[in-house]
Amino acid sequence: MAATLTISSKNYSSWCLRGWLLCRMAGLEFDEEMLPASDASARAELLLLSPSFLVPALTHNGIKVWDTLAIAEYLNETFPKAGILPADLAARAHCRAVSGEMHSGFTNLRSALPMNLKSSYPGFKVWAGAQADIDRIATIWRECLKKYGGPYLFGAAPTLADAMYAPVATRFHTYDVKLDRAAQDYRDLILSLPDMQEWIEAAKAEPAAVEELEAEF
Repeated sequence: MAATLTISSKNYSSWCLRGWLLCRMAGLEFDEEMLPASDASARAELLLLSPSFLVPALTHNGIKVWDTLAIAEYLNETFPKAGILPADLAARAHCRAVSGEMHSGFTNLRSALPMNLKSSYPGFKVWAGAQADIDRIATIWRECLKKYGGPYLFGAAPTLADAMYAPVATRFHTYDVKLDRAAQDYRDLILSLPDMQEWIEAAKAEPAAVEELEAEF
């Protein structure tokens, strides 16, 4: 049975990007179903108006899964050889921990630097609350790269953690966030991935705009 991934927006939705990347990592063939910008679930997710989001949602073999971490765990169980989670127990626990931190935290970053792949803000002023989140993310990246040898957070191949932090790489680029060399190199690596390039090009061609996310900074 064909798989379907329901998403809201490629330009604005960090969660949909994560779910899409995970499906690509798993090697899953899937169709995309795009919700209209007027859809209540889509707007709630894009504008951070709900603590529980229904997109992205994966439908596969009659099973429907939503929430990005749930999708990741489902894909890891269904395609265990894809390497969505590291093979080593300790690394797997670490990967889940930093992914969970991204899933439930960094609220100041989310609100101050919303994902917007069509825009660019050179010299953007980052305020203290968001800067603390940026510093913590850069620390996570440096520690993982040093511990597991890179070039990805848990070694030679992308994992759940890279999918979870990929939208942050786009934010750092959009808002001209200053990073140390290791974090900058990792950001550039993620943005250069073919799957990321495909998503970014599609986002730039997306016609719909969400007024609330197009504020003048």
